[in-house]
Amino acid sequence: MPCGDRAVIEKLEIKQKLFAELEDIVSDDCILATNTSSLSVTAIAADCRKPGRVGGFHFFNPVPLMKVVEVIDGALTEPWVCDALAGMAERMGHTPVRAKDTPGFIVNHAGRAYSTESLAILEDGIAETRQIDDILRDTVGFRMGPFQLFDLTALDVSHPATEAIYHQFYQDPRFRPSYILRQRLTAGLLGRKTGRGFYSYGEDAPAEPVEEAPAEIKPVKVWVSRRDANGSALLLELLEKLDVALDDGDRPDTDSLCLVTPLGEDATTAALSQDIDPERTIALDTIMGLDKHRTLMTTPVTRKEYSETARGIFSGDGMPATVIKDSPGFVVQRMIAMVVNTGCGIAQKRIASPEDIDKAVQLGLGYPYGPLALGNKVGPARVLQILRTLQQYTGDPRYRPTLWLSRRAQLGISLLNTD
Repeated sequence: MPCGDRAVIEKLEIKQKLFAELEDIVSDDCILATNTSSLSVTAIAADCRKPGRVGGFHFFNPVPLMKVVEVIDGALTEPWVCDALAGMAERMGHTPVRAKDTPGFIVNHAGRAYSTESLAILEDGIAETRQIDDILRDTVGFRMGPFQLFDLTALDVSHPATEAIYHQFYQDPRFRPSYILRQRLTAGLLGRKTGRGFYSYGEDAPAEPVEEAPAEIKPVKVWVSRRDANGSALLLELLEKLDVALDDGDRPDTDSLCLVTPLGEDATTAALSQDIDPERTIALDTIMGLDKHRTLMTTPVTRKEYSETARGIFSGDGMPATVIKDSPGFVVQRMIAMVVNTGCGIAQKRIASPEDIDKAVQLGLGYPYGPLALGNKVGPARVLQILRTLQQYTGDPRYRPTLWLSRRAQLGISLLNTD
């Protein structure tokens, strides 16, 4: 395999011309491999005399640190080619993951959920960029929040890639880009490399805003809905540790703070469906526990004294507590559901094996779990419930569950289970 210290620009016609020219230089049994991250391996090989020897060999930057490489079969790639490339990756100390030639392969395909759903949350006015970053980083364990990541990779790189994958999948709503990025790209707000993106950088960058301390906690009893057994148990255990006075009636007293723990629903629906006063209702997200970051969600009519009292209670032990606007699925539930469902879609299309999907995402994107393992941790049935509720409430086909997820949730088996 010829190698060198120069890269070829990511334009299909240039790569096609180069590979056709290389065939006149190398021997007939020489593998031709492309490190493309976004172009079709099949298309690159299309003008070659022997397209069967062309394969994808996609490394990630910085190569010495990113120990994963995607090995991609084009439509005409012969089996021995990618077997040889995978063996070479192992000898180089890298982990090969096998993928079919599809838009984004594994890593860039799977990563669409984290970027596009964070922007959908921002578009919906649920939370600010810093809040979204803090919640996802603290609660789930992502190394960077999505808006920190946008600033690191730069919008002139990330947004065109998002648009390309969207169009390559023929406008599948799951990959729909956001007008927010196109607008910011036009304005030159690219991120770290221009000194300003979703955050500001450099010596003149303003200091990070400090969230105001909650108002003095008023003595009030707290009533916890028992509709969600798992959520209410976690909440009651925490409130006991925080030494909060509980209203343990079947119905809340007239002045009690009412806490609900919906799965997929918004706070308004949870309050009205349980005949609870929405002016006193606060929803908490318990899907990943309450020991790292607490997300509180108000209804549009929740009175300020109740939201401030709730924030004071749940930040009283030094744990960060963020109040967001009403949304089906909070921030974390929406993100987990989309990350898991996207991973399930990759498995459903047989682009890669379930094991390779999780390995690629953990090593290539630095996620704390692969998407399928994350779905198993939360519970496939709960992920399915969140998606169905999101689709019902929003009417957006973006949230339609994959068959891979639906079937395994109904059967009660692992998302890593193959047919």
